[in-house]
Amino acid sequence: MNKISLKLKPREYQITEAYKTLRTNLQFCGEEKKVIALTSCTPNEGKSTVSFNLALSLAEAGKKTLLIDADMRKSVLVGETKPSQQNLQGLAHYLSGQSVLQDVIYMTDVPNLCIVYSGPFPPNPAELLNGNKFNSMLQALRKVYDYVIVDTPPIGSVIDGAIIAEKCDGSILVIESGVISYRFAQEVKDQLDRSGCPLLGAVLNKVDMSNSGYGKYYGKYYGDYGNRNKGGAK
Repeated sequence: MNKISLKLKPREYQITEAYKTLRTNLQFCGEEKKVIALTSCTPNEGKSTVSFNLALSLAEAGKKTLLIDADMRKSVLVGETKPSQQNLQGLAHYLSGQSVLQDVIYMTDVPNLCIVYSGPFPPNPAELLNGNKFNSMLQALRKVYDYVIVDTPPIGSVIDGAIIAEKCDGSILVIESGVISYRFAQEVKDQLDRSGCPLLGAVLNKVDMSNSGYGKYYGKYYGDYGNRNKGGAK
């Protein structure tokens, strides 16, 4: 397995606490929820940042964690983490048969945290993700890691997120505060339901906390949507 160093920005206390809350609520979903897809309605809602920080928080709690960057259309994880190694092998290399799984899993200098980067953008990401190889990979990884966090493309924009969610134990929807309408969030929730992947909850992201004295944006976990038979996301 390859080893890399990450260049991470320091997190403020309130942000760290928010991700600890997200981590705790995820753990209360049950130990059988190991492979978790994170998605959003549209691009730029902070989905990849939430995915990485959730994986980081799980690793800090002593959980053996793998973060998979499965957004093979618009990946930002390399820019977020600034790995020490260049020309990384990634998920696209593995799914297309150019690399073996061991060569695309990178052990980081953060204890308990490994990463699979997306690799180059392929012309057929949906077909690669819908193949048997991706499903077999997730089945193998769940036997090795306590948690596998999968950063997916926005499910409201492309089908990739639904394809990935179908193979996962649960999903978390990242919603940008003040931008996404109730109706749009409900449509995305319905699409996740059709995939057969349980929706574990939502992260309301980019909340303006300036009026409450914090003066910063950070994600807040709201747990389960509640009684899903009565109407959906709130």
